[in-house]
Amino acid sequence: MIPFSILDLAPVAKGSTATDAFRNSVELAQEAERLGFQRVWLAEHHGMQGIASAATAVVIGHIASATKRIRVGSGGIMLPNHAPFIIAEQFGTLNALFPGRIDLGLGRAPGTDQATAQALRRDLNASADRFPADVQELQHWFTTPEPGQKIIAFPGAGEQVPIWLLGSSLFSAQLAAHLGLPFAFASHFAPEHMAQAITLYRSRFQPSEQLEKPYAMLTVNIFGADSDAEARRLFTSMQVQFVNLVRGMPGQVQPPVDNIDTYWSPQEKAWVEKSLARSFVGSADTVELGLRAFLDEFKPDELMISGHFFDPAARLKSLRIAAKVREKI
Repeated sequence: MIPFSILDLAPVAKGSTATDAFRNSVELAQEAERLGFQRVWLAEHHGMQGIASAATAVVIGHIASATKRIRVGSGGIMLPNHAPFIIAEQFGTLNALFPGRIDLGLGRAPGTDQATAQALRRDLNASADRFPADVQELQHWFTTPEPGQKIIAFPGAGEQVPIWLLGSSLFSAQLAAHLGLPFAFASHFAPEHMAQAITLYRSRFQPSEQLEKPYAMLTVNIFGADSDAEARRLFTSMQVQFVNLVRGMPGQVQPPVDNIDTYWSPQEKAWVEKSLARSFVGSADTVELGLRAFLDEFKPDELMISGHFFDPAARLKSLRIAAKVREKI
């Protein structure tokens, strides 16, 4: 049975607060643990009122403290926003608090818009170009210190925190292969280069101390419900979220709409449908049919599921449907 995992952006629904989002994230993680999911990851985004996981390491600690066995990590930490030394200390601390349960997924995008990126005090011209060197520097801070080493990340040094590279293009696939790291592709919002990236990663993979053979995880959206019609209605909250992003007005997660065609233009519809092409929406039977074909074609080592729901109860129900589908595939 292929491992299933969860990507959680701690969504903030219209009329709710970050406190509500964190409570919902705890309930999701606890249910995922009960259902035997492999891991739950939180994603770093900034300046978005619909996503509460900006202080990603803090939220990871909160989720880990509310669960017992499930792995908890970042999907991802946007490394250009941070000094590698700081991330080594943060995730070394997390691993010391929750030994053997912490993952560190790394991305090279800012996770926000240009104005907010400037507020993060990033070097906008060079930070992304430094990403490969930053990853290797971060790896260095996790190694056991040499005798006489003056600068030591503590907690961090000697901690066995698995590093993943995340991506939506070919760049991180090649880097993950070169460094011998596990790779997660963001096919839930940028599926265009997924097949090429996974092929490239597997064909160029070089074994490392962390990983002997390639390990690829693909992320998809799953909206499961009692009927196809209800699932499609729930999915409109995520479609509206993407339209609002295109319009430059990201905000809280909106309630489902009865007719999405009254909300978007033909051009917006085409862009959203292309971006969310790897979404499986429907009853358990419909989701199973689509997922089975997807897994047979791309053969990921692990599947991570995502989805922006307005109603946290509907998200939990969709999670249970995904778990039932997993048992049949």
